Amino acid sequence: MIYKTDYDSPIGKMILASDGQALIGLWLYNQKYFLGQLHEELVEKDDLNVFHLTKQWLDQYFNQQKPSITNLPLAPRGSKFQKDVWQILCEIPYGEVVTYGSIASQMAQKMKRETMSAQAVGGAVSHNPISIIIPCHRVVGSNGNLTGYAGGIDKKIKLLELEGLHIVHEKICKKGR
Repeated sequence: MIYKTDYDSPIGKMILASDGQALIGLWLYNQKYFLGQLHEELVEKDDLNVFHLTKQWLDQYFNQQKPSITNLPLAPRGSKFQKDVWQILCEIPYGEVVTYGSIASQMAQKMKRETMSAQAVGGAVSHNPISIIIPCHRVVGSNGNLTGYAGGIDKKIKLLELEGLHIVHEKICKKGR
């Protein structure tokens, strides 16, 4: 059984999903790939400890307190490739961005290949089932352009600005603060 609860964030209403122990999903309502690979019925259950921890984390994040994800039990569903990409996303520091190409290079090295497609990485990034906590919003195009975000570019901009990055014409220009 999969459990759900809602969270009202400054960028819109979100749904959290759990298997009862770990967080398996966090989406903005109506985002692309909403509910991702979940095919089970979702049962409302607001009192799970994992939901309490996640909501605390989100409160801290939206108050610019830079919470760590190490204390959150995360179990995103996906292929090995996707999970490897999502692990790299977890290593992107608050207030910084990396490119799809950079992640592709890391994946090529991990897979002992000479190259890796940035588009393949983009596909994995776009299907990240735990938005914000697994920070796919911190991935940008090679020239700093804010390419794609399942929740919408407007949400990506708000998240990056919250983290102190300066955005002009949907492009990272300089670090704020």
